[in-house]
Amino acid sequence: MRELHKSKAFLWTLLILFLLVWFYMLGARTLVPTDEGRYAEMAREMVATQDWITTRLNGIKYFEKPPLQTWMNAITFELFGLGEWQARLWTGLCGLLGIGLVAYAGRRVFNERTAYYAPLVLASSFFWAGMGHINTLDMGLAGMMTISLCGLLLAQRNDASRSEQRNWMLACWAGMALAVLSKGLIGIVLPGAVLVLYTLLSRDWAIWKRLHLVKGLILFFAITTPWFVLVSLKNPEFPQFFFIHEHFQRFTSKIHSRSGPWYYFIPILLLGILPWLGVMFQSLLQSLREPGRSAGSFASLSEGKFQPGKMLMVWSVFIFFFFSISGSKLPSYILPIFPALALLIGSYLDRASYKAIVLSASLVALSCAVGMAFIPHVPSLARDAYSLPLVTAHVPWIYAATIIAFIGGVLAIRFARTQKDLAVTLLAIAGFVAGQLLMLGHEPQGRYSAGIDYVPALQAELTPATPIYLVGRYEQALPFYLRRTMILVQHADEMEFGLKQEPQLWLPTIDAFVAQWIADHDAGKKDIAIIDPSIYVTLQQRGLPMRLIGEDPRRVIVANNPGADSKKVAP
Repeated sequence: MRELHKSKAFLWTLLILFLLVWFYMLGARTLVPTDEGRYAEMAREMVATQDWITTRLNGIKYFEKPPLQTWMNAITFELFGLGEWQARLWTGLCGLLGIGLVAYAGRRVFNERTAYYAPLVLASSFFWAGMGHINTLDMGLAGMMTISLCGLLLAQRNDASRSEQRNWMLACWAGMALAVLSKGLIGIVLPGAVLVLYTLLSRDWAIWKRLHLVKGLILFFAITTPWFVLVSLKNPEFPQFFFIHEHFQRFTSKIHSRSGPWYYFIPILLLGILPWLGVMFQSLLQSLREPGRSAGSFASLSEGKFQPGKMLMVWSVFIFFFFSISGSKLPSYILPIFPALALLIGSYLDRASYKAIVLSASLVALSCAVGMAFIPHVPSLARDAYSLPLVTAHVPWIYAATIIAFIGGVLAIRFARTQKDLAVTLLAIAGFVAGQLLMLGHEPQGRYSAGIDYVPALQAELTPATPIYLVGRYEQALPFYLRRTMILVQHADEMEFGLKQEPQLWLPTIDAFVAQWIADHDAGKKDIAIIDPSIYVTLQQRGLPMRLIGEDPRRVIVANNPGADSKKVAP
């Protein structure tokens, strides 16, 4: 049996090809609302204003999340300019960081084959690979929490020296601090709760002697405190909104209208871990049977025996449970559990017989075979006639992804008995490529959601002094592509808190907008408005002077100079 994980030539070839695809895909698609446009625009505004303390969206104070990702995106824009791949670079690097960390931790905590399997599992998991190419905070959070997780594993392993224990625990504390700067207090609350539960389950009480609490807390507060102090001094309203509204009220209520049933994350996990669903549950069960490991130099220092499998299991199960009972749910919330699952699955595959690979590959192949019968019905999912050709354009990509995943599953079955490494590699490659093809095929729908096809027409209409009104809606991507903020009308969206602090930045009623629009029209000042279609009908009935620039089921774009020559953008 050829052991591919020992072949440096093969590993380097595989890594280079993987990185080429990974980085290419960062710029292969339009920034899709809501998250991608929002966080790209916040960073663009940070660069434009050079205010690195008060985060803003559309020129309005926006304190829902800490600034780490906005800082990283802004630095990227400063270095490389504005664009899609630049906006996704931090997210992509965090995804790669997670893959690299599970490879390193897999080797040091488990063995060489786990160090090969675990990153393959994580890189090919549909959800991790997909979210690594979407500009959202949750991948940044997951990357920082992976530093915490792997730092803890490496520090607490039974053969760690004193200096390794200290240094990796400091890395763990730094990871928690960066996670807090990524998305708030869950960056330390979740790892802390996991540690308590692990202690109770494993009865490894001595682990608390090995956390380097004093040094760790000093490092943690040294990283997190400066921004929280500075933003609070500059914006006295920040602490109550951020710590009470965005943490306590968000978790315990449905204040953000992002609720879901208790089983909300189950289908996301089952689909997101593909193509490794067939071995996920066995991996979790194996961790429960993990005995205390033989004592080495580390155990003699701490009088404890660390059980990494149980730690990984508790991390996965508790974080999944935590978000399942939360009053606020979004699919990407469970991203931090995927590196832990990858290490568990990698360790399990190392010990399991070929039948485990056959089971996982068979599940993939069977799902693809059944799925082929449903692909022709995908266009029926289109919401309206406008969306139909966009959804239909996705169908060939879905076919291609399904066929590749099916072939990968069949080949993995074929080689599972005789070439274990090859079988796992083939299944991973098929899963990764299939996922990327599905994302590429979504581009027509992404362009429609972002409204990017209207950018040339809008740029032709605009001057630096031309205001753009957003009437009854907020465009998450167009401000970034047009390189300017817009004036909200009636619809405060997620900027409600910021507008309470600076009410002069918007028009709270349609009547106020109509008065301003007519006054500018009479004065010969050109205005542009992007209007919710239902409101557009009402404004037509009121006889508002409007020249149509473009329209689709999501938006209507008009100017206030009806007599001007222009070409309407076809819907």
